[in-house]
Amino acid sequence: MERKTLTITLRGKDETGRKGPNRQLRRSGKIPAVIYGHTQPLSVAVDEREFKTKFHRISENTIIQLNGDQKPHDVLVRDWQADVLTGRVIHLDFYEIDKDKVLHTRVPVLLEGNSVGVREGGVLESLLHELDVECLPGDIPEQLRIDISELAIGDSLHVGDIALPPGVKVLNPKEAMLCLVSQKRAEEVPVVAAAEEGAEVAEGGEAAAAEPTEEEE
Repeated sequence: MERKTLTITLRGKDETGRKGPNRQLRRSGKIPAVIYGHTQPLSVAVDEREFKTKFHRISENTIIQLNGDQKPHDVLVRDWQADVLTGRVIHLDFYEIDKDKVLHTRVPVLLEGNSVGVREGGVLESLLHELDVECLPGDIPEQLRIDISELAIGDSLHVGDIALPPGVKVLNPKEAMLCLVSQKRAEEVPVVAAAEEGAEVAEGGEAAAAEPTEEEE
């Protein structure tokens, strides 16, 4: 289980959801954030540089210890907002967890190995990139690694086929397909080329019909 830390600063309740104070925070290099969970929502701010350094990608299954309040907060990222033009994170929602309480989160799926079917010319199609799971915070897997080396052309793997770590329950339907190895499609004759060939035949036929025969002369 992956665990990271971030430093937070507290914000006043009157600043929550207000555009003016949030803009000022962002200009000063801070990301507005809110901690939800067992108590009233707590408005905080996270240093943008620290966040970008520690989180090259945002994951919902990484436990983060937030320090800076009277007591540390163990949280998961539940939601975030990013600027559509720059990709810059502009708001974070943290969910405070209880180490003794089962939680619901998402875990990435990692397909490992070079399947028999792919080596024979098939195409691997990945259909589910993450799974919904329930478990205690201490049992959250960083990712679910699935070996596909034995998959032949036409074979597939479903949610019910995978072995899960102890204490982890998958919420997706067991019949949901994770991946399959399909037959490589035959290359199609380009439509344009076929059309041009047909046009040449037609032109030749018209030219032959236009020439008079010896009997007509």
